[in-house]
Amino acid sequence: MDIIKLSTDWARAEVFSAKIVWLFSVVEILAAIGFWYWGRTATARIFPWPLLVMGLFLVAVGAGLYGANNPRIARFENEAQLNPKAFLDAEIQRTAKSQQDLAMVFKILPGIIIIASLVIMLAPATGWRAISVTIILTAAFLMVVDSNTAARNDDYHTQLLQLSK
Repeated sequence: MDIIKLSTDWARAEVFSAKIVWLFSVVEILAAIGFWYWGRTATARIFPWPLLVMGLFLVAVGAGLYGANNPRIARFENEAQLNPKAFLDAEIQRTAKSQQDLAMVFKILPGIIIIASLVIMLAPATGWRAISVTIILTAAFLMVVDSNTAARNDDYHTQLLQLSK
């Protein structure tokens, strides 16, 4: 298998994930506008701000994913041609670190969801409930995206290990 094709396909998939995050951020921002425009209840009037904040947060997350991975597509070919062994070793180390980081994410995000759920049950104020619901929505979405990223990273890491043999 060609290391350049393998690596660039992986980076393109990561760029696609960034675009999915951006799409969901637009959905959250549009929901905020909808609640602001059509919301009549006390809870509906509070939802625009948490949704807008989380939508902007997801814009930043998507920008980070895009900014980290889009330049790699061009760099991968140059680095792999200059020194294939060093490139392969660096990618193996990077994907191993990503596996550890993603494992931590899958501990933190469920913890955030549990805390936000407790706030919904225990906080009488509608503002805290709206914030908690928005946090749960965003954390659950990030878990979906990150589960796909983790599977793709594990597969990429395994293929890199096979190439290094």
